Amino acid sequence: MTRGWKVEPKLKTNGKYEQIMAAAIRVFAEQGYFQSTIAQIARAAGVADGTIYLYFKNKEDIMAQFVNQQSQKFFDTFTSMFSEEQSALERLKALIKLHFQVSQEDRYMALVYQVEMRRSDRLMKEDIKDALRMYHDLVGQIVEEGQQDGTIRHDVQIGLVKRMIFATVDEVITSWVMAGGKYDLVPLAEPLADLLMQGIQATPTV
Repeated sequence: MTRGWKVEPKLKTNGKYEQIMAAAIRVFAEQGYFQSTIAQIARAAGVADGTIYLYFKNKEDIMAQFVNQQSQKFFDTFTSMFSEEQSALERLKALIKLHFQVSQEDRYMALVYQVEMRRSDRLMKEDIKDALRMYHDLVGQIVEEGQQDGTIRHDVQIGLVKRMIFATVDEVITSWVMAGGKYDLVPLAEPLADLLMQGIQATPTV
């Protein structure tokens, strides 16, 4: 998903890459993406300004690589979580719970995703569209499997379900971020998942 310039793999392995990335996300979250500068990121990371450019082309490249890295990590984690024995509904619930867990574990990351990425149409279109498509495709695949095995209603439109699940989860996380993360987000996953699942699950035949 990262466009154009890419960091060399050998540079990623010495720890500075992760150090700068973590510092940048903290600065973006605290100062706002558009107000942040390379100098602020370098200071937060404890490196010289020029060191940033060994790993990233510019501030936009940091954001792009952040989205790429976090999205891949999320989907790899989810893929490793479930077994073939789990139903489609169980996997959708697991996806929602993981989304909440990841957000609560790193509020800086959540704030950047939920707030800073939304302040620019260009950033949204260029940096997060692939992550959103992966999320929607994953939900769509699970829903389709659920329709095939009879656990999810055949009359629901997959495209509508994809948008419903993402939009609902996204709104709950955004509300949590805007409230300063002052309450536990993860306990909301189960009741929210149950509410959403009730709308799409098939009625058992007697």
